[in-house]
Amino acid sequence: MADDINKIYYIPLEGVESEHCALIVDNGLKGVPGVLSHKVELNNHRAVVGLSQSAVLTNAVKAIRDLGYGVASVKSVFPVLQMSCASCAISAESIVKAQSGVVQASVNFATEKLSVEYLPNMIQPHDLQAAVQSGGYDLMIDNAANEANTLEALHAKKFNELKWKTIGASVLSLPVLIIGMFFMDMPYANAIMWILSTPVVLWFGKDFFINAWKQAKHRSANMDTLVALSTGVAYVFSVFNTLVPQFWHQRGLHGHVYFEAAAVVVAFILLGKLLEEKAKGNTSTAIKKLMGLQPTSVIVINEQGIEIETPIEQIKEGNIVIVKPGQRIAVDGVVISGSSYVDESMLTGEPVPVMKKEDEKVFAGTINQKGSFKFRAIQVGGNTMLAQIIRMVQNAQGSKAPVQKLVDKIAGIFVPVVIVIAILSFITWWVFGGENGITQGLMALVTVLVIACPCALGLATPTAIMVGVGKGAENGILIKDAESLERAKNINTIVLDKTGTITEGKPVVTDIMWFGNSASQKEILLAIEKQSEHPLAQAVVNYLQSDARVTVTDFQSIPGKGATAMVSGEVFLVGNKKLLIERGVKIDPELLEKDKTWSLDSKTIIWFANHVQALAVIAITDQVKSTSKAAIQLLHQMKIEVMMLTGDNEATAQAIAKQVGITHYKAEVSPQEKADYIKSLQASGKIVAMVGDGINDSAALAQADVSIAMGKGSDIAMEVAKMTIISSDLTKISQAIHLSRSTAATIRQNLFWAFIYNVIGIPIAAGVLFPLNGFLLNPMIAGAAMALSSVSVVSNSLRLKWIKL
Repeated sequence: MADDINKIYYIPLEGVESEHCALIVDNGLKGVPGVLSHKVELNNHRAVVGLSQSAVLTNAVKAIRDLGYGVASVKSVFPVLQMSCASCAISAESIVKAQSGVVQASVNFATEKLSVEYLPNMIQPHDLQAAVQSGGYDLMIDNAANEANTLEALHAKKFNELKWKTIGASVLSLPVLIIGMFFMDMPYANAIMWILSTPVVLWFGKDFFINAWKQAKHRSANMDTLVALSTGVAYVFSVFNTLVPQFWHQRGLHGHVYFEAAAVVVAFILLGKLLEEKAKGNTSTAIKKLMGLQPTSVIVINEQGIEIETPIEQIKEGNIVIVKPGQRIAVDGVVISGSSYVDESMLTGEPVPVMKKEDEKVFAGTINQKGSFKFRAIQVGGNTMLAQIIRMVQNAQGSKAPVQKLVDKIAGIFVPVVIVIAILSFITWWVFGGENGITQGLMALVTVLVIACPCALGLATPTAIMVGVGKGAENGILIKDAESLERAKNINTIVLDKTGTITEGKPVVTDIMWFGNSASQKEILLAIEKQSEHPLAQAVVNYLQSDARVTVTDFQSIPGKGATAMVSGEVFLVGNKKLLIERGVKIDPELLEKDKTWSLDSKTIIWFANHVQALAVIAITDQVKSTSKAAIQLLHQMKIEVMMLTGDNEATAQAIAKQVGITHYKAEVSPQEKADYIKSLQASGKIVAMVGDGINDSAALAQADVSIAMGKGSDIAMEVAKMTIISSDLTKISQAIHLSRSTAATIRQNLFWAFIYNVIGIPIAAGVLFPLNGFLLNPMIAGAAMALSSVSVVSNSLRLKWIKL
């Protein structure tokens, strides 16, 4: 691309705040092949680079990001229209990638969407649209809010048009087929077939010729090229033989007509595309289900306390929304009054409704049960959890698995190779085929062009990925990209974080033993703990759950030991045993015995006392999730080694590991040590998945081959991870691996069928069996086979929807 030589690009930078930073970026760009000139403008926060070709921009941006600095780019997904096969997707993708300012682009034929990252200072969506239109396709750049409805309507219109074309072509092709097969000797047979086949080929099949011409103008070819050439050659040859039959008679030959082949091939291919569109529509049901979860309007309470029905687009953060029994929740928020059970199964995959009361979060798309409550909107529009899930699923469905890169290369050269084979078949028949060599050669050419199917190849991987990702989303497993879905099948070692992953991640009181009048002591303990900010104090408050009617004065926190406070002139202590011993407090032997027993179970012990006597001993622990032990047993049954890493002490780690059935664990490890440990496992040849929920797990998650975050954990963990378990239930991990294995198997089956179909079909169409048994494949049968090959691949992918995870 000579016009790109040393073209100047302006890359907007983030995080480059000093000359030192600018120098690092400048030196980093120096090592990128294809970067001809470079300088970093600190004041303008941008890098000015001269590139040998537009494709180098991707590597330049990656180099900057690898150095730890940001590039201000926009990632968007746009529907692509007018594509008819996998080769179209590759062509449209190439056009977008060639535009100045596009960092990376990927067109998925199965979803008919362009995923693109671009520099907004250099190119805008309408520029991309113009470029794509120049290639004979189109790009929808309407705002995202209306995209789903508009796109749905466009797809419905396209499907209906295709349906009527198929019906029209079939109705007219049937008499042509009957005459051509059984009544060739009837009067005016050729003329009747010509009249009936002309609208089939030139009207119902006109899009094949229009698209083929657009491809030819850009020196490319796709499935439309093959169909247009095959049916066009058969039709023109037949018209010639109808009008000038004496041309062949003078040479002692009979001029055959093949109107039935041209018409029936068009009808079969239209039928195949119709079935393919229907099947492809079924692969996107997961997204449709998610989009259908959000109501179109809600009841908002205004400042005057009046209930007003408001369209969902007009809801703002801070609005008070009322939810009545049976209604769907429209946006994310926090309950401010009332309570109810809420069905969150559509987001988490968990069937049991969750109790929601004051100060608890509710999420868009979930269903209120019998109660009624008010909540304050905190995330609206595209920021809700549901919107983020939809976005993540769309991005994952639009991503390409590693195997797809090889398939794309094959699909890119497939059509030209097929045309060459068809021409060689014709020449071979012409030279060696005897008196009927030209006629049979022509039929071989038409049959080869008809039977070859790049679409089956193009659909083999993306349809399986699309259904697999959707199946995961329906079960509360969010998969970020196709690569991680494909890679998960090879996992043989899983490393689990303890806190928040195996355990609940929040301390709870498991046991309490009182000494003396527990009712009044309980009130005092509760009042004191409500003053404290310590997480263990909150566990006690949650456990006691009542109103404290006593007044606390002189509250003092003692770091590492506990706290003291005055109630009605008396001093009370809450903390560890060391605090009580220092203050000379008596401890009853029964309480000491409980302390010893609970400590052996690795529970944290809190004491409550007055200035004379210990009044209570309390055991607190981070409880193991109810499903953790069963989940780990499932992984063991799948022959996967399970390990645990934790920053907690040895005794606690040992107790938790023993409780859930883990034999390999490491305690008191830092975040960096977690990442180093995973690196050492990888060095020994293991394929490692890391499962975590906190910021301290992010380095280990980034290092792992497959990273899985708990949905109730930190945003950073979920950002780094390639998979997210929304419900934080560990049993979902085995489901994710099973889904990965099933998806990978489906991809292998699809690719095998697509390759074997073409490898066997094309030589048979060329006539290799004729010298052996006199068999020549009829172009009409070839057309039916070609139409069904794509449908069979998509149908096989759809089987994933019904697998049991």
